[in-house]
Amino acid sequence: MKKTTLIVLAITASFCFGFAFKTITTKPSYRQAPMKRVTGLGGIFFKCKDPKKMREWYQTHLGLSTNQYGAVFEWRQGADTTKKGFTQWSPFGEATKYFEPSTKDFMINYRVENLEGLVDELKKEGVTITDKIQSVEYGKFVHIVDIEGNKIELWQPNDVEYEKLGLQMGAKTTK
Repeated sequence: MKKTTLIVLAITASFCFGFAFKTITTKPSYRQAPMKRVTGLGGIFFKCKDPKKMREWYQTHLGLSTNQYGAVFEWRQGADTTKKGFTQWSPFGEATKYFEPSTKDFMINYRVENLEGLVDELKKEGVTITDKIQSVEYGKFVHIVDIEGNKIELWQPNDVEYEKLGLQMGAKTTK
């Protein structure tokens, strides 16, 4: 019995000393998980001749619940299905200047988690940022340009306030 106890104590002591040695000789890792960049699609915006007729066509033929700005798609967030998320679909008049400096007929809005942090990283990477971060009740926005001149809108959403705004307008979502 004494021999077994001594063997168990020797193995335990060896394990403890080994663990302590590894802890002392290993440098601690302070690396953070990489920052999330784009977390989803926030909206699709495109130019057309008559936005009102375009909204009506999509409502009639494809069943979108349209309002004066387009349509809002409602969905549940993958990371937490108790939270809603929204994606905006908006036709713009073909003479809009909102897409400038891009000459393209569309603009995509991407949802992001940490707009300030992402903008800091994008600046370091040499990405063209066309304006300053703007804050409104339903989120923060900034615009960038990709390598082919497409203007991109980045949105850090506040989905709770976005939904409230839609309810105040009497807008319905497309589910």
